[in-house]
Amino acid sequence: MRKLVLKMSMSLDGHVAGMRAESDWMFRASTPDSAAWVLDTVAGAGVHVFGRRTFESIAGYWANASTPIAAVMNAIPKVVVTRNPGFDPSAIDLGDSPDAAAVTWSGARVASGDLAEEIVRLRADDAGGASDTGGASDDHPGYLLAQGGTDLCRSLVRAGLVDEYRLVVLPVALGSGAGIFDGLEHELDLELVSSTAFAGGAKAEVYRPRS
Repeated sequence: MRKLVLKMSMSLDGHVAGMRAESDWMFRASTPDSAAWVLDTVAGAGVHVFGRRTFESIAGYWANASTPIAAVMNAIPKVVVTRNPGFDPSAIDLGDSPDAAAVTWSGARVASGDLAEEIVRLRADDAGGASDTGGASDDHPGYLLAQGGTDLCRSLVRAGLVDEYRLVVLPVALGSGAGIFDGLEHELDLELVSSTAFAGGAKAEVYRPRS
């Protein structure tokens, strides 16, 4: 059974999106060690789970990128969570991306039903993917990795569907914006699993819900 991992970058004051449209604040503290941590997290996934707007905004970029992270982003299957059952991933303009890089974007599965039911189905689908320790394995299909958008991740949190939070806390305060924990009906107690400080001042905090 797959677990659902939620990975997000956030500011010191808990925002994953600021008031400005630009998101350059997410990258200013990037260093080789933080990039390696992100690569390890992305490579361990068996399926990437995105909201529709995020999927549409990043598909063209990643399908044409050639970085180490792009290689695993492009190789791993995608699921788009949307309320629109008619959404067609193959209609997105991927530019001149190589066919091998484009196939998991244009052929992404669309999940338009009840969110909890869709996650249950994805958890049970253990075919293919990458293992928790990296690399493809039938025995270790890799986790579901949700990376955006904000509305999808907030819905996953509120529904209690997240098994593990991988949060990159950046050394910047935004003052206002959106957070994935906004609007919780009940307090959420988490257990700190690991904490990794990076050279640029960012820190990766891994949490799991307390049972």
